[in-house]
Amino acid sequence: MKIEKNTRVILALDVTTREDAHRVVEAVRDHVDAIKINWPLVLGAGPGMITELSKVKHVICDFKIADIPNTNRLIVEQAMARGASAVICHGFTGEDSVKACVDAAKGQVFVLTEMSHPGGKQFTAPLADKFATLAKAMGARGIVAPATRPERISDLRRLIGDLEIISPGVGAQGGKASDALRAGADFVIVGRAIYDAPDPGAAARKLAEETSSLG
Repeated sequence: MKIEKNTRVILALDVTTREDAHRVVEAVRDHVDAIKINWPLVLGAGPGMITELSKVKHVICDFKIADIPNTNRLIVEQAMARGASAVICHGFTGEDSVKACVDAAKGQVFVLTEMSHPGGKQFTAPLADKFATLAKAMGARGIVAPATRPERISDLRRLIGDLEIISPGVGAQGGKASDALRAGADFVIVGRAIYDAPDPGAAARKLAEETSSLG
């Protein structure tokens, strides 16, 4: 389930209808390496969107899973059965809950370490190093680290070695793709700057040209 680093851009598809989802994906499919979907689309258009979009690109289910181990397992099994390539879970629920996600997804889990919005500094940031260490110890595929604070990407990279880093916060939240990638991110996650653009395809293409040039 490896995601090839062609453009190093992951689309955060936070729309709520099937029509909008397919319109945006059709426009940007040649300029992104994967699609990240969240609860807005699944609740608005149904879990079948995981399967539909997985036929176009790798799908990461950003469900920020944060429950007891058995519930985590059930959520992950449902997502993977529908075609997800990976899921995102929180680390604050502890090693048994994270391990349940990792086992159910056969390792295809990204653990959220530090959230990208300003409020992320309050509670996730102070424990981000522990969450990153936990992700590595539990056998996760990688972590989620904020493009809005690229210095934190560098710090977390030193802790996790060669695990993957996917980095949200580019565009609407003020993060820069080039800063995140130079700091050690493998992929940047971009949502509103692409899907809210007058021409999503052109916006994605422009970003992909920037990120591809960084190697």
